[in-house]
Amino acid sequence: MKFRRRAGNVAREEVFLNLTSLIDVIFVLLLFFVVTTTFSRPNQLKIELPEASSGSPPTQTELKQLEIAIGADGQYQVNAQSLLTNDLASLMSALQRESEGDNSLPLTISADAKTPHQAFITAMDAAGKLGFAHLRITTVEAKAAP
Repeated sequence: MKFRRRAGNVAREEVFLNLTSLIDVIFVLLLFFVVTTTFSRPNQLKIELPEASSGSPPTQTELKQLEIAIGADGQYQVNAQSLLTNDLASLMSALQRESEGDNSLPLTISADAKTPHQAFITAMDAAGKLGFAHLRITTVEAKAAP
């Protein structure tokens, strides 16, 4: 079949698709997903603290606090930031960077109960070399023997 064109100068109608409502729906969905998303910290070390029968809970302070977390494998984290290497120099540089040179800040060392003794001593050595005097070691309260 062959169709003939109409003779003359006939203007074609432009097809216009209104996308405003579609864009509104997309933005509402985007906003919904952003608000309902939960953010987790997958790089946090899982630490099982050792038990102690004596001690006192930490006091709340307005000062910035530093925390060294040591995993069971000897992996270090300073204020929830994992270190690339587990040596004294990198631990000292991370502490220096996080404290911004202020060694009067309280420093908490949280080590897993199965942490190698050397990893804990390295953390204490780094804190001592940088002049930190307010050290805390975290434990959990021991259960009473039946």
